[in-house]
Amino acid sequence: MMKKIVFIILLILIPLTISAGRYAGDFILLGSGVRPLGMGGAFTAVADNGNAIYWNASGLAQITEIEAEVMHAFLFDNLAAYDFFSFCIPLPASTTIGVSFTQLSVNNIPYFDEKWLKNSNVFIRSSNVDLHLTGDPDGYFTSSDQLFEFAFAKNFSRVINLGWELFDLPIDYYVGGTFKYIKRSIHENIGTGMGGDISFMVRTDFGLLTEVPWLGKIRFAFNLQDIGGTKITWDTRSKHIDEIFTTPKFGLAVEQPLHFINSEMVVAWDWYEDYEYRNNLGLEFTYKDLLSFRTGLFDKHLTAGLGFRYNRFMINYALITHTDLGNSHRVGVMMNF
Repeated sequence: MMKKIVFIILLILIPLTISAGRYAGDFILLGSGVRPLGMGGAFTAVADNGNAIYWNASGLAQITEIEAEVMHAFLFDNLAAYDFFSFCIPLPASTTIGVSFTQLSVNNIPYFDEKWLKNSNVFIRSSNVDLHLTGDPDGYFTSSDQLFEFAFAKNFSRVINLGWELFDLPIDYYVGGTFKYIKRSIHENIGTGMGGDISFMVRTDFGLLTEVPWLGKIRFAFNLQDIGGTKITWDTRSKHIDEIFTTPKFGLAVEQPLHFINSEMVVAWDWYEDYEYRNNLGLEFTYKDLLSFRTGLFDKHLTAGLGFRYNRFMINYALITHTDLGNSHRVGVMMNF
């Protein structure tokens, strides 16, 4: 019960405080997908599947086949459920579009009617047995947070001439954007808002750039989430407004082929600021495009993950540890058409 109370305070009650702008979108900070969290949330410069809709929409342009993914997560020792769905379609002219749905829900939250507090105070209640609180809730309710997103991305390939004494450097540019609609429900009240992200990624040959032939590809990425702030308006009498502040995210990733075992390793790093500076680190090792092992640090919390590919299906699992709220487990299936 105590863990549930702490979790509810963090994800529900804090947005109602004076500093709501810092916390109104905290449920979004949990991140989407399974593979990204197995890599510690260091996915801004990777973003090569449907999870890019959240992490960096520009990365969608790397998708070459129709792709669908579903995820379910058991958060913090089953205190909450977290679900994600994405569907992406490549279009002509190196363009890709995608849609996603994310939902966080907390069930069986107890509430106590204010009748127990009317016309009394702690001193009156302590001296009158009839006014003592029973500790039994008057009922239960469910809190839910929903995020709907539509994203688009385009790839531009160029060859940069660095001069006759040097070499030609092939570069892939990716640009993208996301439109989002947020709906939050707490007991009898609903808050809604709309916002958008814009993102950018560059990918080039690290070996050619450094003249070390065995090196792979390097990526630099930038994602500006909630441009200008995303406002959530509640249907309360006061029409209270929460604001999700603009969050810049920077990412760096290196793809390193391991030809001697027909495998690949990806090392990634994310840096961003929401209400403090954060660093995410991630590592993924994929053996023969069949089995993937992942680990990372998601804001100082250790993560681990596995992935298994069978034909056009990819099954993923991720574990995210948390000292105070317990561990979270994510499972998901991705399919290419």
